[in-house]
Amino acid sequence: MTEYKTEAQKKKFYRSGDWESLRQQALERDNHECQQCKREGRVHVDSIKVEGERKSVELNVHHKYEIEDYPQLALVLDNLETLCLNCHNKMHNRVFGEQKKKRWDDEMW
Repeated sequence: MTEYKTEAQKKKFYRSGDWESLRQQALERDNHECQQCKREGRVHVDSIKVEGERKSVELNVHHKYEIEDYPQLALVLDNLETLCLNCHNKMHNRVFGEQKKKRWDDEMW
């Protein structure tokens, strides 16, 4: 079984034709909409390609069970869901621009 522990192994996987094909299936199944936003009653759809411009990345296809821990699920459609960048970052605890909560609410003096 293939492992996806190193950056090089992950890059190779995410550049593979098998992944790209399955990724497109997941996007189509999810109607090119963020599934987490949908669960929260919001709508976040993919950007539209404008001729002559680079398409902005709005959506990622997320592995519910990460490939480094569950390599056998790397190419299983039911393990994938479409997420917007913001929701995908939250799933991975990559939150930018927010201040960490203070440990105590006491005043500093």
